[in-house]
Amino acid sequence: MEITATELKERLDRNDELILLDIRKEYELPIAALDNYVHIPEEEIEDRLDEVRGFGDKDIVVYCRTGKRSTELVKVLEEQGFTRVFNLSGGLHAWSDDVDPSVMKY
Repeated sequence: MEITATELKERLDRNDELILLDIRKEYELPIAALDNYVHIPEEEIEDRLDEVRGFGDKDIVVYCRTGKRSTELVKVLEEQGFTRVFNLSGGLHAWSDDVDPSVMKY
């Protein structure tokens, strides 16, 4: 499933309980990030599925820089039985364009 940056912002403004799952590489984190994220690099997800399951019944919004990696990872999570997982369409670039231009595009 997909969620736009604007839809995510609306949900955050409503204080919906969400997990923001940043799957980028460690070196990317200082460049730009959303507030209150959980970081699990994409290459570690399959080894850390129990940690992801520990998020409970909260919606999980997966994001990366442009949405390409997160699109693929959402498919992996869905194959593992996750049903409340969303890709941030366009990733951090969309967040910068549509919500918060102070988030640097790189």
